[in-house]
Amino acid sequence: MKEEIEQDNWCELTPISTAIVTSDADESDIEMNVTEVGSECYQAVMEIPIPLSFMLLFLLIVPSCICFSPLQDPELVVEDVQKSINASRRNLAFLSCGTGNPIDDCWRCDANWEKNRKHLADCSIGFGKQAIGGRDGKIYVVTDPGDHPVNPKPGTLRYGVIQEEPLWIIFQRDMVIRLKEELMMNSFKTIDGRGVSVHIAGGPCITIQYVTNIIIHGINIHDCKQGGNAYVRDSPSHYGWRTLSDGDGISIFGGSHVWVDHCSLSNCRDGLIDAIHGSTAITISNNYMTHHNKVMLLGHSDTFTRDKIMQVTIAFNHFGEGLVQRMPRCRYGYFHVVNNDYTQWKMYAIGGSAAPTINSQGNRFLAPNDNTFKEVTKRENSAQSKWKNWNWRSTGDLMLNGAFFTASGAGASSSYARASSLSAKPSSLVSSITASAGSLRCRKGSRC
Repeated sequence: MKEEIEQDNWCELTPISTAIVTSDADESDIEMNVTEVGSECYQAVMEIPIPLSFMLLFLLIVPSCICFSPLQDPELVVEDVQKSINASRRNLAFLSCGTGNPIDDCWRCDANWEKNRKHLADCSIGFGKQAIGGRDGKIYVVTDPGDHPVNPKPGTLRYGVIQEEPLWIIFQRDMVIRLKEELMMNSFKTIDGRGVSVHIAGGPCITIQYVTNIIIHGINIHDCKQGGNAYVRDSPSHYGWRTLSDGDGISIFGGSHVWVDHCSLSNCRDGLIDAIHGSTAITISNNYMTHHNKVMLLGHSDTFTRDKIMQVTIAFNHFGEGLVQRMPRCRYGYFHVVNNDYTQWKMYAIGGSAAPTINSQGNRFLAPNDNTFKEVTKRENSAQSKWKNWNWRSTGDLMLNGAFFTASGAGASSSYARASSLSAKPSSLVSSITASAGSLRCRKGSRC
């Protein structure tokens, strides 16, 4: 994951058409009107002297939504997650399609989910609960699997994700999208693959860089490659030079309020989902991950202390066959790992360095047969004299085939005060909760 090198002269940028989708209804009612963006160009703002009075006025009127929200109280978020899970458990007796998974039970019982797509934005839990994506915008339909990194055509995925306004992006039909360069997301976007089979594969994949309120749901992401050393557009009015990317499935770089749900991810060059450089307010849920080495990196480096603000919920995922390590690998921050199914790892499941707080609750860990790698946890780059003070705890986890979790720190201290007062979620329900992990094959007119 690399930062872009922007052009100094914005007059060299090429404006493109902007899609305006005129309906919130389903695809059959959607029209697209295309208007041309003005061709006027201008020099970079830094070249223009700005009066102090203007700058003060600017600070007063800039919308607060472009700023990152303050840190959340992590134990209040953990408590809220537990309440959601317990409520879903209680409703199992009343919902014929209920699973005990609070995210799925929020929307999958609705046979009219296709007409009520945006209700999904109300269903997240954890640190990424406030991610609304494109809920307040129009529906944008991807009709063309093609791609151009600088001048994308209306109807392509890239054309939709770079727009300035909120958009809820859906797909007209099954398609395989091979991106030519990183897909640079703009804020307030949802990519919703329900009802069709969508694969982003064989090229660079998704980058969420310095933007907010992103939902990615129901997409197959695999065989992602490096991109870069090329120009890539990130808005209708701007493109910039991108250095070489890492080849992640989903790269979150300084992003906030991000929710990745019900995606299937495998076999990318670097990480499947990586979040670094001060990213926070993230929920990673209901995903199915397979055939990969370094699965999930959360935190840039041991010296990048801005990642202390990182808060991530990892819930209801299935870590499946062919995985090696980093499920996740954490630095600094607070990480709530709850009700995931770990059916295979070759080195370790949960690791970290730089004193992260890891709260593992109600997961199922099936250790490999190799006695060398039975331990769930791994401390990186630190002696026991240091990591013994890191707050890592396991509550209600099911350890199978000799798996064991090495706890550390003060699990009963104020760091876990509210969480420790709650009964742990039974790991016996993990199988049913994660049974539908990964992209779903939903059909219109029936429960998903």
